Amino acid sequence: MNLLLLSNSTQHGRGYLEHALDTVTAFLPERARLAFVPYALADHDAYTARVRAALEPAGITVRGIHEDADPVAGLAASDAVFIGGGNSFRLLSALYRTGLREAVREAAGDGLPYMGASAGTNMAAPTLRTTNDMPIVQPPSFETLGLVPFQINPHYLDPDPASTHKGETREERLTEFLEENDVPVLGLREGSWLRVEGNRARVDGARPARLFTRGAPPRELAAGSDVSGLLATAPRFDTPAR
Repeated sequence: MNLLLLSNSTQHGRGYLEHALDTVTAFLPERARLAFVPYALADHDAYTARVRAALEPAGITVRGIHEDADPVAGLAASDAVFIGGGNSFRLLSALYRTGLREAVREAAGDGLPYMGASAGTNMAAPTLRTTNDMPIVQPPSFETLGLVPFQINPHYLDPDPASTHKGETREERLTEFLEENDVPVLGLREGSWLRVEGNRARVDGARPARLFTRGAPPRELAAGSDVSGLLATAPRFDTPAR
């Protein structure tokens, strides 16, 4: 696998992908033909134009996968794939509908560079169960691409001790997930990402990540931490991921 999984594509006060642009351009092949998957947002053309404006100055050719009559064939003609953020339920539903769920999983397994941000990063995990998104549509299954054997929670937020909000914190929600499922969850804060190269994985970016496992307190992972051991995870979901 060759994966770059970003927590977010837009950082406060900066342009689209600007906070990670050096990492993104180093990850993508030189003069890459990039297949962009815009299905997490409703306006596919505008979303693709935004990605194009961010990456084409670096010599990357961006084509929205929706622009091809056959999205699977468009993927096959590309040097890399980028699945953007938005609503994870809408995105996954579209991946099933277009045949891209199987096609992307097979292509990434064969070495096609896969980049995700937010919802696109959620897709790399085994299931949708640790997304933050509202289920605005119902996909055929919660099963995503399974490019890594553990769960990811992009946009991870730490509890605010000064907050008067009485709803669950992100940590409490992930703890509830672990009560029902025995699989690690990597919380990626804004500005952080996960890089996977073959059997090696590390967290990187401007902020540390947070690792949640059943029966243990959460663990902080500084930028640059090796998390290759997570790739050997044998996840157990206590109920079907449907």
